[in-house]
Amino acid sequence: MKHVIAIYPGTFDPLTNGHLDLIQRGSKIFDELIVAILLNPEKDPAVFSLAERRAMLESLTKPFGNVRVDTFGGLLVDYAMRVGARAVLRGIRAISDYEYELQMALMNRKLDPRLETVFMMPAETYSYVSSRLVKEIVTLGGSVHGLIPDLVEKKLLERVNGGKAALQAAVVDPLGSTTRKRTREQRGRRS
Repeated sequence: MKHVIAIYPGTFDPLTNGHLDLIQRGSKIFDELIVAILLNPEKDPAVFSLAERRAMLESLTKPFGNVRVDTFGGLLVDYAMRVGARAVLRGIRAISDYEYELQMALMNRKLDPRLETVFMMPAETYSYVSSRLVKEIVTLGGSVHGLIPDLVEKKLLERVNGGKAALQAAVVDPLGSTTRKRTREQRGRRS
């Protein structure tokens, strides 16, 4: 029986629960899954450095014994040849993703006919989640809880808000309106 190595490439900036869903499911299909962080100058400035993204991915993929994290630049087909991969795992959320991914898959096949692309739909829960939307929501002060892993959420809030997000004193009541907690100084000290 063949040992099939697959690559799941992306920038993962930031890593979402949709990415983790595909990693988990891909780990069940392939003998080895390489989560390959693309060095993509077109997507700079990145929210997280390459080292930060790698550390988060390594931490969050530890439970999957056949998953490893790596980085690459240049053509995916060249990287696949270097690591002995025969498949590329790609997520498809919508028709617009499919059009782009199909074009990339066909070009990769033209460059290396032995490299197959496997398209996988994310779980319905994450079908609308993208790294770009997550960054936009956080930048505008919205909640991304449940869309990204807790570790990534903590680091993202710290990064975007200069470390102040964890210290924000906003409380949301059951009806959804926001009120601010008062500090001891605002309430006046009671002795």
